[in-house]
Order: sequence, then structure tokens, then C-alpha cells
Amino acid sequence: MRRHAASADRIDILVAGGGFVGLSLVIALKQALGGAFSTVVADPAFARAGSGDGRASAIAAGARRLFETIGVWSAVESEAQPMLDMIVTDSKLRDTVRPVFLTFGGEVEPGEPFAHMIENRHLIDALAAKAREAGVALRPSAVERFESAKTQVAATLADGETLRARVLVAADGARSRLRELAGIPVYGWSYEQSGIVTTVAHERDHQGRAEEHFLPAGPFAILPLKGRRSSIVWTEETRAAERIVALPPELFHHELERRFGLRLGEIRAVDRPRAYPLSLFIARSFVGERLALVGDAAHVIHPIAGQGLNMGLRDVAALAECITDAARVGLDPGGADVLDRYQRWRRFDTMTMSAATDGLNRLFSNNSDLLRLARDVGLGLVDRLPMLKRVFIREAAGLTGETPRLLRGEAL
Repeated sequence: MRRHAASADRIDILVAGGGFVGLSLVIALKQALGGAFSTVVADPAFARAGSGDGRASAIAAGARRLFETIGVWSAVESEAQPMLDMIVTDSKLRDTVRPVFLTFGGEVEPGEPFAHMIENRHLIDALAAKAREAGVALRPSAVERFESAKTQVAATLADGETLRARVLVAADGARSRLRELAGIPVYGWSYEQSGIVTTVAHERDHQGRAEEHFLPAGPFAILPLKGRRSSIVWTEETRAAERIVALPPELFHHELERRFGLRLGEIRAVDRPRAYPLSLFIARSFVGERLALVGDAAHVIHPIAGQGLNMGLRDVAALAECITDAARVGLDPGGADVLDRYQRWRRFDTMTMSAATDGLNRLFSNNSDLLRLARDVGLGLVDRLPMLKRVFIREAAGLTGETPRLLRGEAL
């Protein structure tokens, strides 16, 4: 790789992190503000050909509208599996029958599924291609350090280049280096749980049904993928998760089958299972001087409701709208008033969703028969209230409250 001499290239926005969130943001801004608005995304992963991410993600309706609006969804739609309905059960692992306490229809609007499942590699590759097409500069290097000043932020990349930007965006994940350099603390806790992730092939068609089985160790989610395959997100206590993923294939299959069941016939894991520690944390501030945190750099929540990525894309929609509105009237896109608007917009929703997922995990991840009875009665009542279920679906789809334009499917 050619090393750049220390330069002072002036750009409008520099994004550290080339994942879903960082790439979606720069594409939206480039399309809204045109070629004169200069954008750079810095991420060492760009040095690799294609994405090696074997995981899959649930894309809620609001996030899908965002991808449609920025012209990415058409490139991946054939790989995306609509969630046509969802069932929720509550039982113990040894129970032979898992009664269904709650069902959800799969549409937020007629003909519009509330979510799709898609493998990460398809979506990240499509986003990178669209960013290049839009004229976004993708630098295969990390942001090593930065200094904020009144009118700009000077960021030094690992290859020695210095970029001067009007706003710097930290989209560099849960262990954000930029958040640490900015001195922004986080608060939260570890759940002492891990999520086991793998893809399962099965004999029968899932027919677009998602299943969430609440077990004492945590939720076991079966999420439909294209073909006779499903993505598994399986929560266990961390020590148990480490033991399970280290099992020989035949023993892992036994543990998987005990939780998955035989409704879809014979099953087999088609990739190596991995365990990821689960936690909840929120940055004390989503902004600094000429700095905005988005996605996992700002907040990490329990995957019990599949909202982690979708919250990051809500950040994207809100920040893109704030920057676009400011730039169009000649205001500084990195000004404190612009970034404060973004933070006010996203803070309440983040706190609400974090509290909801934390409460659900604590309510369901236990062995208490008394709590089990109470929650099953509650689930049964919700199942008999269609209007309440519709509210839950629209909340999960990101379509409640002050919804940014991109999540409504409207261009900036």
C-alpha cells in the first residue's frame, strides 16, 4: 500500500468504520448533497476483497425503506427472506411441548413485511459498491488519532495521512477507539451471557416464519433465511456458551436439536458456531466537539428483540437529516447546534429501547415459576389485543415517534 505524505486534505465528513452504519450514512449524504460534498470512509477492512462476515441480520421495515431510498435494496432483495409471521413460546428446556403464547402477523402495511433476514456479506458488499459508485472515497486505513478545533477536526490515519474534516463520525463499533480518544465514558453492564450464532439447514421449508423460544438461559431465536436455512441466535450463560461451541460436531448437534426441535425435520449446522459476549452500554454523550457517535459506538443492547443494527440505522437516518438540513442552508454541518439536534433526536429512543430489551431479558432469562406464570398470562393477553400487537410491530419496525425521512422511504 502506498503511504501518503502527511497532507492536509480538507473534506466535509470523515467516517471511521466501513460497516452497515458508516457506509449507509455517507451514501445518504452524498446523494442528498451532491458531488461537492466530500466524504471519506476509513476502515482497514477495505484492504480485503469482499466481506467475510458469515452472520445474518434482521432488517426492520424502516431500515429497509432507508436501503430502498439510497438505492441499495434492489441489489440484495433477491437474497433477503421476508419474515411473514412470528411466534413466541415460553418453556423449560426439558419440556416436551412448547405452547405458543404470542403470534405476530408479518406486515406493517399491506404487502410490506415488518422485517427481512439477510446475510451480512450480501448487504455490506452492496453498500461498498454503492458508495464507490456515489464517489465516496474508501480508505483502507484506521483513524489513529484526532484533534478537534473550532472550525475543523484533524484526523491522522494509520498510513500517516492527515485529513481535515468539518465533522468526524465514529462508526467504529462497540470498542470505539474514537469514543475513547474523545474521553466519552459509557455506562452499562455485562449480562454474563453470550449469543451463539450459526446457520442451520433443515429438511422442510420454514415458510418465512420466525420463532423466539424463551428458555431459562435466554432466548433461542430461529430466523428464516433464503432456502431451507435459518439463522440461529442462541443465548446461554457465558461459560455454557463457551462449552457448547467447543463441542465436537455430533455433540453440538445434540444440543442444537434439543432447542431447535424437529418441526422442520432433520437439521444440521452449516458453519462453525461462534459465541459473542452480550452486554448493555450507552455512551454518556452521543456527540463531542465536531464528533458524532453512531451505531455500536453509541449504544449496545441485548439482541433479544433484534434491534441492535436497526437502532444504528435509525442513528444514520437522523444524523443524515440533521447534516443535510444544515448544509442546504449554508450552516456548518459539524456545528454544535447540528450535533445537539442529532443527540436530542436519538437519545430518548435509545434509552427506551435499551430499557425494554434489558427488562425482557431479565423477565424471561430465569427459572422462576412465578415469573413464568405472570409473563405467560401477559403474553396471552397481548395476543388477544390486535391493536397493541400492531403498536409493538411498528415500534420494532422503527416507524413510531419522530421518524426520520429516510425511514419513511423519503429522500433527503
